[in-house]
Amino acid sequence: MKITFYDTKVTEEHRIVLVEESVVGYSVENFEMPALIAEMLNNVTHLNEKGEEHCYMLAMDIKNRILGMFFISKGTKNQSVVGGREVFMRALLVGASHIILCHNHPSGDCFPSKEDIVITKKFKDAGELIGVPVSDHIIVGGDSYFSFLEHELL
Repeated sequence: MKITFYDTKVTEEHRIVLVEESVVGYSVENFEMPALIAEMLNNVTHLNEKGEEHCYMLAMDIKNRILGMFFISKGTKNQSVVGGREVFMRALLVGASHIILCHNHPSGDCFPSKEDIVITKKFKDAGELIGVPVSDHIIVGGDSYFSFLEHELL
């Protein structure tokens, strides 16, 4: 499978369009299990090695294949700002059926903070409203991960 990293840019007509940044080959086709996603994030983006919080969004199709991977934000050692408009605009542009939010905790403790729980609830509600649900939020910390889906927090 090929994983495509996208970004957005503003055209001369002041429209936002997708721009393909890079494509990475990966051996897994279907990402139904959070453990596979966490492993892919560490292999492809080295998320478990980052010194600051990095947030990504995976735009998924109905068969749990990645339509596109988007770098959303880079923060500090214990927080990162994530805007709903930026996340869902990208998901809609690529035609996502659902999305998976992903970020790291540089401390190695992947248990979600209060802020992580609040923002996930907001994104869940927004996604349901526009028809692009949040199917998981995965936090990577060191060699472990935390899945909101597996812990029944979605």
